[in-house]
Amino acid sequence: MAAMQLDFYVNKMKDLHFEIGPIRPPNEGGANSLLLRITRNCPWSRCAFCYGTPYGRQPFQIRRVDEIKREIDTIKLIFNVIDDINRALGGIDWVQSFIEAHFPLGENGHALQNFQCIINVLEWIRSGARTVFLQDADSLLMKTPQLLEILAYLKANFPSIERITSYARAKTLAIKTEEDLAQLRKVGLSRLHIGLETGDDEILKLINKGITSSEHIEAAKKALRAGFEISEYVMPGIGGRSRWMRHALNTANVLNEINPTFVRFRRFVPRPGTPLFNDWKEGRFQLLKPHELLLEIKTLIERLKVNSRICFDHFINPAYRIGRKIVHLFSQDYSGYKFPEEKEKVLDLIDYGLNIDENLWITTEELTKLPYI
Repeated sequence: MAAMQLDFYVNKMKDLHFEIGPIRPPNEGGANSLLLRITRNCPWSRCAFCYGTPYGRQPFQIRRVDEIKREIDTIKLIFNVIDDINRALGGIDWVQSFIEAHFPLGENGHALQNFQCIINVLEWIRSGARTVFLQDADSLLMKTPQLLEILAYLKANFPSIERITSYARAKTLAIKTEEDLAQLRKVGLSRLHIGLETGDDEILKLINKGITSSEHIEAAKKALRAGFEISEYVMPGIGGRSRWMRHALNTANVLNEINPTFVRFRRFVPRPGTPLFNDWKEGRFQLLKPHELLLEIKTLIERLKVNSRICFDHFINPAYRIGRKIVHLFSQDYSGYKFPEEKEKVLDLIDYGLNIDENLWITTEELTKLPYI
């Protein structure tokens, strides 16, 4: 390809960018989903374990439909330019090398944003441009007609899309009508990620989750009836040493009632700037030791009677050291373990872990020192 043509592509892409929010589920990143920011930040920001800190405690905003459509147009432009380069260079790996050479990471914030956008679209194309994740914490708070318009526009521009997913608060699902949810499902929104954390009402109140277990069950069942796949997030350790048993038992009860598509485990790790971090530092909250954490997970797993995928697809889940190597006890695969068929396999892994010297395990205290928790 001539140098002049290369410069043409660089100039065409250098000012193309779209908003990307700070977080998404690991499986959406691992699936190389396109990230489309529908809302900004979290509408609740009061949970004691999170407190809106991933979003810098910024106020929640619902973005305008015309603004989001313009960003979809920008994504389409980036998509087309990458496709042109791909055909000219003869391979997507060559395209990545070209982009990395011409859009280096730097101190300039705009350049970094631009690079992230282009790489997100590049990886999306590499994976077949099949999945999209709607950011941020609760996209379904957007009015249904507006969200339907965005979903239709997105799919019209990218017919290859097979799955669109989003975070959703159970409280928001509770106020959406079944007709609204059915319409959203029909247009292409297919999977919802919901933070259960715990099924125990006392702990839900203590962590200021803003919902009861029965409300959560009702909301999740409504979404399942509308045809959605549901990922429920569970937080081992969130009850601390004094409430681990009730956390395990009541969380299993709620999951059995819902029977979600996925159950995703995320160990509780105190996050600086949150009320629970302060409670831990000041001695009001005691973290579980590694074997105690495994015993809690075992108690929960033993009582599960679901037809779900049980997933441990995050590095903060139980892991131990062999020399300098870190080994995760459970598979990090995004599809997890199929229950009930693989339930005994998971229980056997836990028993294996309980026989590993506790000093070899990565503790929750160690994870609090990581800058990206």
